[in-house]
Amino acid sequence: MIPLLHDFTGTTILVFGGGTVGARKARRFAREADVVVVSPDFADADFGGAERIRAAPDDEAVEDWIDRTEPALVVAATDDTDRNAAIEQAARDHGALVNRTDQHGERDPGSVVVPATVRDDPVVAAVATGGTSPALSRYLRERIEDELTNAGAMAELSGELRDDLQDRGVDPAVRRDAVREVVRSGRVWKHLDSGRTKARQVAEDVTTAVTGDLS
Repeated sequence: MIPLLHDFTGTTILVFGGGTVGARKARRFAREADVVVVSPDFADADFGGAERIRAAPDDEAVEDWIDRTEPALVVAATDDTDRNAAIEQAARDHGALVNRTDQHGERDPGSVVVPATVRDDPVVAAVATGGTSPALSRYLRERIEDELTNAGAMAELSGELRDDLQDRGVDPAVRRDAVREVVRSGRVWKHLDSGRTKARQVAEDVTTAVTGDLS
């Protein structure tokens, strides 16, 4: 498997299964997409504001739901293996991505594994084990959470500096070296804790040390 990031903004995610697993998937995708959960029953859990529809569709009705909602991704999260297989096939026939929550290890081509993620926008780090050990994915996610503190602020700051250097006509190789020094600077990271203004000043000192005074 090759990890990719996919923007689901403006799309629909269709989840079959209203248990705790279905709820977790709904919460994950509801941050970005319109999520519809279809199930005869729903767990006492947070579905992230997803639309919940009480129904127990047979295989033909599953196809109807997919045709009706035109989902970008279908999640098969029922407790019935045969039903999940039928949902998967219907999703593939429709051309939608599919995530089966009851499959582990080897996956069919086109399958989606939802990784454990750490987010400090615009930075996102994901950990996956190919579906073989979600517990390990969660454990590794917890270990890297502290490492990403202020990563989002650093991404925005270094991106601004890169744009400034480009506008000033700094040679691309020098520009890359300067930005690299900023993101590796312990002083810049330290000052991000106290706000962007001081961190920006320190970062500009770092870039000047690399580029010289090109203003």
